[in-house]
Amino acid sequence: MLEQSVALWQVRAFEATNLPWSAQFGQLAAAVWALDDSDLDELDAEQSLLVEALTPALSEDLKALGQDWDLSLLTESIAATDKILAVDEALVNGLSIDDEAHFSAHIKGRKWQQITAFVQYLPDLDLPVLEWCAGKGHLGRLIAKARGAEVVSLEWQASLCEAGQAFADKWHLSQTFVCADAFAINVNTNPFTRQQQVVALHACGDLHVRLLTLAAAAGTQALAISPCCYHLIQGSYYQALSDMAKKSAIKLSRHDLQLPLQQSVIASPKQQALRHQEIAWRLGFDALQRQCRQIDEYLPLPSLKQSQLSGSFSHFCLWAAETKALKLTQNCDFDAWLEVGHKRQQLTRRIDLVAHLFRAVLEQWLILDRVCFLQEQGYGVRVGEFCTNSVTPRNALILAQKMAI
Repeated sequence: MLEQSVALWQVRAFEATNLPWSAQFGQLAAAVWALDDSDLDELDAEQSLLVEALTPALSEDLKALGQDWDLSLLTESIAATDKILAVDEALVNGLSIDDEAHFSAHIKGRKWQQITAFVQYLPDLDLPVLEWCAGKGHLGRLIAKARGAEVVSLEWQASLCEAGQAFADKWHLSQTFVCADAFAINVNTNPFTRQQQVVALHACGDLHVRLLTLAAAAGTQALAISPCCYHLIQGSYYQALSDMAKKSAIKLSRHDLQLPLQQSVIASPKQQALRHQEIAWRLGFDALQRQCRQIDEYLPLPSLKQSQLSGSFSHFCLWAAETKALKLTQNCDFDAWLEVGHKRQQLTRRIDLVAHLFRAVLEQWLILDRVCFLQEQGYGVRVGEFCTNSVTPRNALILAQKMAI
């Protein structure tokens, strides 16, 4: 279905001046324009509501086009049943109140929830553990404490290694930090071994891909990973891992790979309001710069500090113009350009909303590419969700164990 629907999700909303697919999907275009602006955030935050709102119109368009898409995929979950992924809550809940207070200190509430949920789903294999992209080793230290496992935590930032090792030493944990660049590891320095369980909670992009390839090469016994930030890759386009995915006609840019991440379920109303304000300002300036440059193309700007949003739109435009060495027209009517920005934002939000119909399907495709790769390397693989969507939308868990030959 991803190949069939590419016109709806492989889009760049900021560069568009109209619904790019409206000629082919007229009913869908009418449906998104009929939505009230005040309802868009709620629809965007809940996939089932979004699908319910837009698929009737999409179905009408598909019928008119003589096409048949399996729209049930839009709401299917990667979650496995409890029989497939059994939770061992006692291993984490066995921490004393005092221990938990120390182990969760300086960790944001949702992150601690993610860590404890992840550990609860780890199979008890009585193997030494390699924690990949460890940071300060919060995950590894909980595994060392709750499981009594020997943990090696690999992290490239020396300061984080030092802080993590100091905590481990203070608590007499069997956790050792190795300071190394994941991309510089070679055959002679590979920390992966056969008798080992490798864990990674939200290792980004090519970092978790690197884990998969190194572990497969070493024949590592077990893996537990939760992928994240698929767009953080070294190349311009996604390189499929499995033989099956390599045969696909889908070509994914870094921009395309951001689609699964575009679900705001934990942002506060204030954060959402600031985000909408920033986008309206960026779009307003974009329209202004197109006129000033007499070039009808998007001009990207660097990231903003939140404090800049407390100023005025005119100050923002002056900053943006200076950043891009652009001379603005005299007596510029900034209020008029801000209104243009708000109008364009109504458009971009609807383009994104339709694309977001397919964000879960794309993430499942990416996860299944990893699953198929591991199966091709001789692993038995299980997939599930280790926590609820409200804790983190990046809740997919891949568990793999090397199968006996």
